Amino acid sequence: MVPGSAAGSVRARYLVYFQYRGTDFNGVAAVRGAQRAVGVQNYLEEAAARLNSVVPVKFTISSRTDAGVHALSNTAHLDVQRRSGQPPFSPEVLAEALNTHLKHPAISLTYSHRVLQAFRVPGDFHARYAATSRTYLYRLATGCPRPNQLPVFERNLCWALRADCLDVDAMQEAARHLLGTHDFSAFQSTGSPATTSVRTLRQVSVSPGPASTFVLPQESSRLRFWSLEFESQSFLYRQVRRMTAVLVAVGLGALTPAQVKVILDSQDPLGKYQSRMAPAHGLFLKSVLYGGLGTSVLPPGPCRVHSVEATGEPEHSATVTPATAL
Repeated sequence: MVPGSAAGSVRARYLVYFQYRGTDFNGVAAVRGAQRAVGVQNYLEEAAARLNSVVPVKFTISSRTDAGVHALSNTAHLDVQRRSGQPPFSPEVLAEALNTHLKHPAISLTYSHRVLQAFRVPGDFHARYAATSRTYLYRLATGCPRPNQLPVFERNLCWALRADCLDVDAMQEAARHLLGTHDFSAFQSTGSPATTSVRTLRQVSVSPGPASTFVLPQESSRLRFWSLEFESQSFLYRQVRRMTAVLVAVGLGALTPAQVKVILDSQDPLGKYQSRMAPAHGLFLKSVLYGGLGTSVLPPGPCRVHSVEATGEPEHSATVTPATAL
């Protein structure tokens, strides 16, 4: 029996989806000790302490994000062990309780919905290792000769480029070189705990982003937004930000698409261009997907799931809906 547990108490494991604006955080992971920096996990566990679990609640985060990086939907698993005679919380009650006790407004882009949804999962479920897909979104803005020309409500939410336009066709051609299974050493920052730098990039796209609600009519002809999306089961440390920087260099004419393949094949993380890194504040963890639980566990709303072969060509796509809470 776990030390400090009560006889007859029942442990329940949950998978929770949550979102946050990363500007004010030192990343998603908890910062331990008396440091002034704080991670999103610190606030989640502080809220979970109010659940009166027999054993302190710890969040196991599926996808670590750096300081300044945001999440539209990150995930974590946690165990709650109630006292003998008390039934496990329903997923809906757990999500509501966590939201009630979360104190930091930056944990959600929409203040009232910090934890998006919760599910009961098997006791051996692991939020990190069970994930079958992760998708990151990187937002760019063009037409910003000076940083102060970006709407204040978009600051820290995109990378503002001074250029008036991007060669999107060239960026898409360059992105095709990254699709599939490769050794991505050239796009890995030092400090990664990964035992291998081989990853399969299932999807990468470069496209015009939706118009911003915060752009005034007189600015709409100057400011344009662009979206880069990357999907893989897992990524290397800062891989997405380094791939983004190289693709932006292609869009600005500083690199050719063919040079991106040369950089990839070099497996050299210290080259002239691959050492560049896009700012953290333009990056969003968009989704983490799971399967193999009898039914798929997905964030709220329909999600488009893509699988690709090593060539990067889609095998199939299907629309699926959230699993019913167990």
